[in-house]
Amino acid sequence: MTIRIALAGAGAFGEKHLDGIRQIDGAEVVSLVGRRLEPTQAVAAKYGIGHATTDLADSLARDDVDAVILCTPTQMHAEQAIQCLAAGKHVQVEIPLADSLADAEAVLAKQQETGLVAMVGHTRRFNPSHQYLNDRIVAGQLSVQQMDVQTYFFRRKNMNAKGEPRSWTDHLLWHHAAHTVDLFAYQAGPIVQANAVQGPLHPELGIAMDMSIQLKAESGAICTLSLSFNNDGPLGTFFRYICDNGTWIARYDDLVTGKEEPIDLSGVAVSTNGIELQDREFIAAIREGREPNASVAQVLPCYRVLHGLEAQLQP
Repeated sequence: MTIRIALAGAGAFGEKHLDGIRQIDGAEVVSLVGRRLEPTQAVAAKYGIGHATTDLADSLARDDVDAVILCTPTQMHAEQAIQCLAAGKHVQVEIPLADSLADAEAVLAKQQETGLVAMVGHTRRFNPSHQYLNDRIVAGQLSVQQMDVQTYFFRRKNMNAKGEPRSWTDHLLWHHAAHTVDLFAYQAGPIVQANAVQGPLHPELGIAMDMSIQLKAESGAICTLSLSFNNDGPLGTFFRYICDNGTWIARYDDLVTGKEEPIDLSGVAVSTNGIELQDREFIAAIREGREPNASVAQVLPCYRVLHGLEAQLQP
């Protein structure tokens, strides 16, 4: 059975999903949704997608769409996820699920009402680097003592990963911190304490450009997360796992020991691409009629923590 997909958000991250889905047997993107028609049509032509539109409702009305992947602006995620579920379509929402706890809970309520697959793009659960360590944590071979995480960008203007102007404003807490908050709980257990401080708000963007977050898990493990849009240096997120019997540094799909010795991840999963593995899980869950890893229900505790941190950061 081929799972026929509509992808909404034909930008930098949307293309990463399109590249990943190309590698998956039994999955096909049949409809592409974008903000402006002409560039959306260009991306559709590049990937051989027969239908392009600027209206998600057009895709949801199609009989040949089984599922939707949302790579749209953060502020649209929850409303569009509910729209997809109401139309009878399975949905994968790129991280973050929402930028408020109430909206995240509304998506969960709709998923429970419909029984459809609803998954969130918490990619760190799927990156081979983190999977390698999770396999050993689950097997009882190691446990996390501390995670030291740096999420750094140089983004003083509203640009996307391609250096193009964005139609929306990114957020260190609700987007970038969500990756680490969820991953820390996934690797170390439920979070029982969370603290945050932030630097000055950007005069035009209205968001904090620097932030520091501390987390503690029920297991006793701790996490220190530093985030910045002001860092003029290597970009992205770097995770140092300090464990009871070893130290590792994860850089997306790559992993080295604390002494920078490379770890062979070729046997961890069928791909070394975290986005592709994430999409494989979504498609497999639909086909098998089961809850996916990173389901809305599984990641909701992350958004509860973010909600609490946001309350701490209010002036």
